[in-house]
Formats: sequence, structure tokens, C-alpha cells
Amino acid sequence: MAQLPRELEESGFVEFCRKVRAAEVLSASMERLLKQLHFNGKISVVVQNGRVLKSGYEEGYFRNQIVP
Repeated sequence: MAQLPRELEESGFVEFCRKVRAAEVLSASMERLLKQLHFNGKISVVVQNGRVLKSGYEEGYFRNQIVP
């Protein structure tokens, strides 16, 4: 898989954090963003009466490094 340019990767992670804070973690665009960033952590969502009360993530974001 192709490596992302550093600036694009950083802006993608900033967008990821914004979506988590805004409780937009259940959207299709979030899924695409997670795949693009190769995120492998945990995302938690607390829902009550159909509304997202809280969302957050545990670090698990690692850049892919090519190992010889």
C-alpha cells in the first residue's frame, strides 16, 4: 500500500480527532478515514436513547514502516 505524504497523514489524523470529538464516529466517511490512516486502536461510543452521549479513542495509530 502506498505511503501517504506526511502533511496529508497529519491532516487526516486531525480530521479523525475532530470527528471523535463531534461524535461522528458512526459515519461512512469516518470508516474511510480510519482505513486511510491505518488506525488500529479502539473507538468507544456511548449511546443513550438514540443519541451519542460520548465518544473517544484509545491510541493505536501507527505509521506503517517497511521492514526489510
